[in-house]
Amino acid sequence: MDRLEADFCVVGAGAGGAVVAAELAEGGARVLVLEQGPQHDPDSFTARPPEMLGRLYRDGCQTATVGSPPILLPLGRGVGGTTLVNSGTCFRTPPHVLERWAEEFGLELDEATLAPCFERVEQALSVAEVTPELAGANAEVARRGAERLGWSHGYLRRNARGCVGSGVCVFGCPTSAKQHTGITYIPRATAAGAQIVTGADVQQIIVEGGRARGVSARLADGRRLEVRAPEVVVACGTIHTPLLLERSGLGGACGQRGGNLALHPATSAFALMDEDVDMARGVPQSVYIDEFASDGFMFEGAAGPPAYAAMVLPLTGERHTRAMADYRRLAQFGLMVSDESRGRVHAVAGRAVIRYDLCDRDLAKFRAGLLRMRELFLAAGAREVYLPLAPGARPESARPRDLKLMAFHPLGTARADARATHGVTDGDLAVHGTLGVHVADGSVVPSALGVNPQLTIMALATRLAFGLLGRAVSSAPAPAGAHTSANGRAS
Repeated sequence: MDRLEADFCVVGAGAGGAVVAAELAEGGARVLVLEQGPQHDPDSFTARPPEMLGRLYRDGCQTATVGSPPILLPLGRGVGGTTLVNSGTCFRTPPHVLERWAEEFGLELDEATLAPCFERVEQALSVAEVTPELAGANAEVARRGAERLGWSHGYLRRNARGCVGSGVCVFGCPTSAKQHTGITYIPRATAAGAQIVTGADVQQIIVEGGRARGVSARLADGRRLEVRAPEVVVACGTIHTPLLLERSGLGGACGQRGGNLALHPATSAFALMDEDVDMARGVPQSVYIDEFASDGFMFEGAAGPPAYAAMVLPLTGERHTRAMADYRRLAQFGLMVSDESRGRVHAVAGRAVIRYDLCDRDLAKFRAGLLRMRELFLAAGAREVYLPLAPGARPESARPRDLKLMAFHPLGTARADARATHGVTDGDLAVHGTLGVHVADGSVVPSALGVNPQLTIMALATRLAFGLLGRAVSSAPAPAGAHTSANGRAS
């Protein structure tokens, strides 16, 4: 058995783990990161959807929920996690969500508290608003429709630098313009001395006398690895963090571990336009419409190359063939629901099983959203609108099984709550009842956000790292070489 030692062992190198690792390492701590997946080489990103789905996604992008209806849940795997394959959209946590967290979960978080965390992350990721030119013609279709209808809308903020609008964000950015954590925070972590071990499947958190002492893992070549560390930060993601806690016998006293799963279920519609759209040219997710955010749903851009469109176009047979023959005139836009439905994650024979059923209130949001989506496209001048429904189904009376859904934002399975009887982690993201174990991923987010969560996860991870270092968050990264030690003193 191989053995390593560190001050902090971070399990996972995605949105939460990479941020914590970089901030701790730059703070002078000895950090070891264990990542189950590989380090991906961006020079090998081909932008071919079938090939990249199998390479960059967990289970070849076939992870799905069990329930009514089944929902495809794409999860990235490797250094960078899902930040490697998301659309790059960056929203801060909405103020009303923070207010709810304070009232319902006792979390002492507000805009002022998180502002320096958000500012620090946004600077690290080069977050900026998409320009109209880079947004592309597909975004212009939706923007035109929203403007004609008088709906609130705008250009999204994204973590990108030097973007040329390749249109394949979710298949691995071939130009490395998208600033995912694998090319931002992980290089910072290693430059500050952190060690990254890929292909490491962590089996258990080692706890002795009520305190973390490290983790045990199996490496890709079958060897066993034991890491001795007094502090463990779990960042396996919303689906797999509760399973690691369960295997370790942690976080289960409240009965909430693995529960409270929110997903932001989503779908998209297509329209056939008179003009050429070429949806793959430009930033796929570049415009949002938040006119109906208070009703529990919003619209965001969606687009992709022909191979992608052929997979998700909600048509069959001859109609599918004719529509794909007119691919250059196809436009697409997405609908995302801030869900009240809640699911649960548990393990069967060592594999994650995700149970999630759409509740009646969320079904009503999809019905209303699809009607509004059709209205949007028609206002933009669509010749035909293709809604993501089973043959013969109508949006106003659609049943769960009539919907074709995906989800991209799993949250809540180790939710934070100040009360040990109601949450897996506390307001400082420490696992209730065990010293030295913290969680830094979407599983701690206690409710649906209604917006893309990566910035929230990274801001919370930043706050956690600085808390572990015992110092206040500065809004900008420290100059090179100006690190502090793990006890907060300058080094």
